[in-house]
Amino acid sequence: MQTQKVHSTTKKQSLPERKISTYKPNIWKYDHLLTLTSEYSEEKYKVQAEKLKEKVSCTFSNTNSPLDMLELIDSIDKLGLSCYFEVETKEALEKIIMSVKTNSSSTEDLYTIALCFRLLREHGHHAPQDMLKDFFDGKGKLKVSDVKTLLELLEGSYLSMEGENLLDDTRLFITKKLKSLVSKSDYIFTNKEYLSISLSCPLAWRVKWYVVRRHISAQELECNDTNPMLLKLAKLNFNIIQATHQQDLKHVLGWWRNVSIVEDLSFTRDRIVESFFCAVGVSSEPQHGSMRKWLTKVIELVLIIDDVYDIYGSLAQVQQFTRAIEKWDPNEVEGLPECMQICFRSLDDTVEEISVEIQQQKGGLSTLPYLKQVWVNFCKALLLEATWYHKGHIPTLEEYLDNGWISSSGPLLSLHVIFGLTNKITKETLDLYEDCREIIYHTSVVIRLCNDQGTSAAELERGDVASSILCYMQQENVSEDVAREHIESIILDSWKKIDYHFNTLSTSQQKLVKHVVNEARMAHVMYQFGDGFGVQDGETRDQVLFNLVHPIT
Repeated sequence: MQTQKVHSTTKKQSLPERKISTYKPNIWKYDHLLTLTSEYSEEKYKVQAEKLKEKVSCTFSNTNSPLDMLELIDSIDKLGLSCYFEVETKEALEKIIMSVKTNSSSTEDLYTIALCFRLLREHGHHAPQDMLKDFFDGKGKLKVSDVKTLLELLEGSYLSMEGENLLDDTRLFITKKLKSLVSKSDYIFTNKEYLSISLSCPLAWRVKWYVVRRHISAQELECNDTNPMLLKLAKLNFNIIQATHQQDLKHVLGWWRNVSIVEDLSFTRDRIVESFFCAVGVSSEPQHGSMRKWLTKVIELVLIIDDVYDIYGSLAQVQQFTRAIEKWDPNEVEGLPECMQICFRSLDDTVEEISVEIQQQKGGLSTLPYLKQVWVNFCKALLLEATWYHKGHIPTLEEYLDNGWISSSGPLLSLHVIFGLTNKITKETLDLYEDCREIIYHTSVVIRLCNDQGTSAAELERGDVASSILCYMQQENVSEDVAREHIESIILDSWKKIDYHFNTLSTSQQKLVKHVVNEARMAHVMYQFGDGFGVQDGETRDQVLFNLVHPIT
């Protein structure tokens, strides 16, 4: 996931001058972060969590009504406790499915039906869109004042696949109604902030781990019937996992200081903390620490190499740099500026290091040739964008996306995710990467377009970047607002395709590939409020402190 910066939108008669980086210095005090400690890393807290789990699990057998069971499962999911109750949740949902099948003329209220539909789809069960047909049967069952039900319907509609017109109509209808309510200054709703968030970014597009703490706070404030043991377990679990993340963060900070690359690269971004924040969003589970470390290193190198192509290098220099990557030959960078040679050496060392660690931990086939190839593909995509810039070419949107899904770094990240989470590197591992080609493609499109949405406003004002928005504006001769609306429609369509292809995978494949899909969710996190990599001292900083630094007290 990288941020585009400065490209020309007008025809150049000669090579442009080297661009000047406007990135602010890193805001994080590494000495402070390296001193982070948490008492929750102690074994006694894990023992406490297990005891609480046993008490909460009894709730399943004591819950009788379908609505109470659905709300229990929903709370468990939102509080980040799904891993504790996988068996109980699976059995409960299977009973609910049987109940739905045997009671076609169910008298359940609309809220229960809407919640059931969303949870079944979220957990990979078949839930036909016809479950919702009674909401719009012309009999006036659905009341606009029933915000709770409207929100559930809205969230469920974002789990649609291509061709599900009822869900599309549902989303459009409810979005219009809810926006109308939010715009009313005298409108009172117990969680108006949550309503606004759902309208801007639905649950299906958010990183679950990064909304856990908000759900804990919300359930505390609402003083509802949430099981107090469940809430206590959620707080304890959050702090335990955060303690693991802090140890991982200190590891990558040590690596980053040892590499010392940014001391020689004044034009690039020192964003190791944000890179780690992204890695946690892709896979927050404690057991995936090695993958988080590898992914953090990759994301930071993506940012640096993107800056080499986008800010520092002339066309001739990045062409030579790309040849060196294609051949993976350090001799090919001789004659380039020292900083570009440093980039190549750092990339070479890191790819080799990650490959060796994967081999040591997992065994099986060597990953080195595959890791090198995805870096080659990434750099070639960056070279094409640099060529467009230097030639003053603004591509069509189709041409832009044909290359942009690769330059988004999605395929590069996805291979590291699959290698990092599989038990052993085998031919089946490589086959899975190929089998997920469609998911990786559409995930990468989401990354690319979210990036453009978050970074293009300032760039368009300067007349700099040939992003997807500008490509479409020129191609169709439309305004920026119209172009943004079109890009949003592509993001929505990409999510539909992701959902469709994800549901064709086996359960075991889904458990791994869901982390690939989390890359797209992290793109929403990083770019929803602007450039989350370029501008550190905004929403990204708050999220890092909220989720990685400060425990729940």
